[in-house]
Amino acid sequence: MIRTRSLVPAGSRLRRLAPLALPTAWGAVAVAWKFGCPLARQPGLPMRIATSVVFLTVGTGLVLGVRRGLARELARVRAVADAAQQVLLRPPPARLDGLALAAGQLSASRDASVGGDLYEAVATPYGVRIVVGDVRGHGLAALGAVVAVLGSFREAAHDEPELGGVLRRLERALERHLRERARDEHPALGGTAPDHPVAEEFVTLLLVEVAADGRLAVLNCGHPNPYRVGRRVERLSLGDPLPPLGVLPLPAALVPYAGSRLFPGETLVLYTDGAEEARDRRGRFLALDAVLAGAVGEPPAELVRRIQAAVLDHARGRLADDVAVLAVRNDRVRVPAQPAEPGLRRPRPAPSSHW
Repeated sequence: MIRTRSLVPAGSRLRRLAPLALPTAWGAVAVAWKFGCPLARQPGLPMRIATSVVFLTVGTGLVLGVRRGLARELARVRAVADAAQQVLLRPPPARLDGLALAAGQLSASRDASVGGDLYEAVATPYGVRIVVGDVRGHGLAALGAVVAVLGSFREAAHDEPELGGVLRRLERALERHLRERARDEHPALGGTAPDHPVAEEFVTLLLVEVAADGRLAVLNCGHPNPYRVGRRVERLSLGDPLPPLGVLPLPAALVPYAGSRLFPGETLVLYTDGAEEARDRRGRFLALDAVLAGAVGEPPAELVRRIQAAVLDHARGRLADDVAVLAVRNDRVRVPAQPAEPGLRRPRPAPSSHW
């Protein structure tokens, strides 16, 4: 017979039991008082009151001791969860290849800092590539798809020269995740891949590439179009969107939309639909364009905070869906046309002669 040792150190177990030491001692005193002290067995109201006070004190001590131990354990679990969530949905760098970035997320699940929304931005030889996505559903249940899509994007963004190749990698990663999840939920399949793995789960996302000259290449899979904030607020028109990942296979040809440009000083605002679908008491949606109109000229970090505050205020803190916002401002300097050097003048054309 093989015996296994506990993976929890003895010192750690003793620290967990320490909060119960004082209540246990009080309980022992109360039992000794009740059954060992002759005064406690005497009839009369004073003795009953004294016995009740002793047992009430013991009970209060037990409750406080257990509560203190649980509070410490909860604090440790939250610290580990926060560290894991920061690795999963890490904040983007403040500056990336001449662009200023800021992002933030509001989770619809209580005490969770991440949920079913995702975002990431990386600098690659092909330009700055950005992804913003929304997994169907919200909260901690959607983290598996978030991990699959983000992990694939962080690799594919550097490896694939074409933006369409990145999107196909994301689609394959999500399909693998859905197949594995379906096998876990239906073990009777015997390890074979199901025909329709979790057909109700899908991901909408926006894949953006910002070139060195500010030109945008965009692939939209059923996601809300972004806003461009400059001298005015403009919602970009990106043509017909592709289907969300996980609903239908992507078409054979993936041609990014390339009809827009982010000029120096302009900000691109990408978000998930939870921002626009936040409702007030009367059921009215948030007017995100009006919020952005009051944020013209603000840096990305302040713009993200303004949107988050507007969403929480509009919904009175009761979010029905996760909200993710990522703002990208083009801080690249436009090089002006250089004047001609002194002493060098363009030759004047010779006057034409008339015969």
